[in-house]
Amino acid sequence: MAWILIVFLILLGGLIAPFGDLLGTKIGKARFSILKLRPKRTATIVTIITGGFISAISISLLILVSEEFRQRLFVDIPFLQKTLDESKKALLPLQEERKKLEDKINIKEQELNKLKRDVKEFRRGNVVIRRGQTLFIAQVTSNRNIKLDLGKIYNSADRYVQKIVIPSNKGVKNILLWKQSDISEIENVTSKEGNWLILIKSVANVLKGDNFVLVYPELMQNKIILRRGEIITSEILERKELDYKIINAKIKTLLSNTRDKIKLRGSIVNEISTRGDFIKKVRDTLKINQNNKYLLEVVSFQDSKTADPIIVDLNITKL
Repeated sequence: MAWILIVFLILLGGLIAPFGDLLGTKIGKARFSILKLRPKRTATIVTIITGGFISAISISLLILVSEEFRQRLFVDIPFLQKTLDESKKALLPLQEERKKLEDKINIKEQELNKLKRDVKEFRRGNVVIRRGQTLFIAQVTSNRNIKLDLGKIYNSADRYVQKIVIPSNKGVKNILLWKQSDISEIENVTSKEGNWLILIKSVANVLKGDNFVLVYPELMQNKIILRRGEIITSEILERKELDYKIINAKIKTLLSNTRDKIKLRGSIVNEISTRGDFIKKVRDTLKINQNNKYLLEVVSFQDSKTADPIIVDLNITKL
């Protein structure tokens, strides 16, 4: 069917084309004019219209005769167009995600380059302050003279950092550089009722002999983290686990869990101090009786606030 239709369209085009050419020639010889155009241009326009007529007849015949052509023209093409539009819409979030990913990659590249520079500085041995290092910690309580107290803290921090960076030059003052917005934030927060901690941190690595150190504050509420006698973590020691290696591992796990727990509560202390030898305490207890299960409890020895040292004791109880 398809090849018959093709042959028919070729023959139809061949028949109509000479007719259009003949019509254009006659119009040209008759000096006929449309819209005040020259006869030659009028003949050209007639020829173009005839070609368009051929195309229109061809398409009409295809629509009438070929069901497949109708399917493609009126169903498939609109469906494909709709699919294309939906694909473009679906592509927009992916393009945005790609841009975000590229931005993250650029940031990571910048951080990597900064790290490389930091490593080079460390190798030279001139770095005395690391980026993000806490330089000074101070406690402040809200009162009427809060600005005066803050000024004393800034001066103390300045003198302390000066001894690290330029210890030989005692005449230098105001080595710390602050953003005015950071100082305003400190004053606004600490003016509120309560106890606060100010952690002064370095923005970048500082080499020995540098004249200035750019810093930023980190404000924290100085709150109670642990109460005296509070059980922080606990672990049951089974009869089958009464081996000193297992006991040692259990105690290490207990202390690690304790450290994680107080960090979650807001403590800024990195190390935990223990009262006495935990292992010896357990051994002495087991010498008396090894036929029981025991409960190990890590207990706070004192009240501790956000920046206070964490001191713990071990309770061992027969179950």
